[in-house]
Amino acid sequence: MVRWLLAGLLLVALGATAPVAARDTLRIGVSQFPSTLHPSIDSMLAKTYVRSMTLRPFTGYGPDWELRCFLCTELPTLENGLAERIERDDGSVGVKLTYTINPDATWGDGVPVTTDDVLFTWRSGKHPESGVANREVFTNILDIEVHDSRTFTLEVDKLRYNYNAINGFLVLPAHVEAEVFDAAPATYRNRTRFDTDPTHPGLAFGPYRVVEVRTGEYIVLERNPTWHGTTPAFQRIIVQTIENTPALEANLLAGSLDMIAGELGLPLEQAIAFEQRHGARFQVHYETGLIYEHLEANLDNPIFQDRRVRQALLYAVDRQAMTDRLFDGRQPVALTNVHPMDWVHDETVPTFARDVERAKALLEEAGWTPGRDGVRVNGDGVRFSFEFSTTAGNRSRELVQQFLQAQWAEVGIEAIIRNLPPRVLFAEHLSRRQFTGMALFAWISSPESPPKTTLHSSMIPSAENAWSGQNYTGFANAEVDALIEAIEVELDREARAQLWSRLQYLYATELPALPLFFRANPHVWPLWLEGVTPTGHQDISTLFVEYWRVAD
Repeated sequence: MVRWLLAGLLLVALGATAPVAARDTLRIGVSQFPSTLHPSIDSMLAKTYVRSMTLRPFTGYGPDWELRCFLCTELPTLENGLAERIERDDGSVGVKLTYTINPDATWGDGVPVTTDDVLFTWRSGKHPESGVANREVFTNILDIEVHDSRTFTLEVDKLRYNYNAINGFLVLPAHVEAEVFDAAPATYRNRTRFDTDPTHPGLAFGPYRVVEVRTGEYIVLERNPTWHGTTPAFQRIIVQTIENTPALEANLLAGSLDMIAGELGLPLEQAIAFEQRHGARFQVHYETGLIYEHLEANLDNPIFQDRRVRQALLYAVDRQAMTDRLFDGRQPVALTNVHPMDWVHDETVPTFARDVERAKALLEEAGWTPGRDGVRVNGDGVRFSFEFSTTAGNRSRELVQQFLQAQWAEVGIEAIIRNLPPRVLFAEHLSRRQFTGMALFAWISSPESPPKTTLHSSMIPSAENAWSGQNYTGFANAEVDALIEAIEVELDREARAQLWSRLQYLYATELPALPLFFRANPHVWPLWLEGVTPTGHQDISTLFVEYWRVAD
């Protein structure tokens, strides 16, 4: 804690004495530093924030929540003939999708983005030892037919309702990365040039490229001269990491930062107080969306395996009082992992309003009785005590931890807080399932996004699958697996809604994770900045950074 505070004070001093620069540089403050800059390794919002300025997905969702092309020229559909339903001899139904790469897309070293990159991305992504976070994106593709250097056809295993969304297929530069990957696929995640040589110009084809990295502190980006789209207004963007959010605010007020990113900046309660004090000097914009703050327990730990225990943990806490007290009621309590703004949301699922007596009864049923020191014990004398982690320095989450810790203590549950730097929490503690207790963090998703990577039993990270997948809890339920698979291939909207309702019911009763609330992200911008467009979903504001500008 002291280390981060001292770093923040140093930046304030530098900012206070530096002359005011011309507005060709934008200095952005964030609270996390990426564990990697590789597009497909690890799932961390800090990485996505930077990556969205240097690369573009083939497809993604816009601020209007509608699917669009970014790297491709036209979305394939069954209607325009670029998508073709295929029926195989074994009775399965798949789809062929034809995409064309934007003819002007060029890596920063002058090499065109081509189908060679597409083939390498697929080959490396589906490799069992590559260590990508969402390997399913690549294994779902059965074949790629190359027509020329820009056009290709994917043969996909199933005809899914969102068949033309290949948002997770983030193309890699074959001329830079293939040699590294082929030398030793099993250690590729530790040797990728995105981390060993992050300033290589051939790693970017977006509006910006990385020109300097100081690990744990900052990333500097400059305009990419080969970018084919709208020329961005700022010559240089500096993304500065200050994990201590009071120090982050202090640097903004001192002038060493221009803005604080809403996606990973100030916690809500701090932003509300900031706006009350300094609202005349800054724009403060609150964006609600598909950002699910929740608790994940390692279900390999016997104390969490009984669903009655998980239900008791939720009955023991007053989530509405928590959001009212800590966040001025601006963050709605989550019933499941599906946001009320999403059309598939089902408000009829079972709810868990605080009921201390019900929590105690469930714990008794599960074999947990009060111990001498007030902490419950089971028949083997094991105390109901676990380690409770979140991102160190995030004041909002630390307050949530303290609230939960106190209310759990009332029913005889001991939570021992041990927080970690974000890059350690996500890169090791969670993705390699090193945690034994519980973790507090958020998932951000797309509209109507089946939770396959986080809930399906095939997505539990392990050494055997090179730690691929995001089912960190280790949850395994055959009906949940079947529902997720059925949702993916159900093209009828009403029938799909019924499947979603059943999935939400199971989520609310089995509690693979404990829902807390949906976040409202506070974006803090200078008065002179225009064009920043928060989206409320996982395709975040920096995906549209070329439209940010200085107000006239």
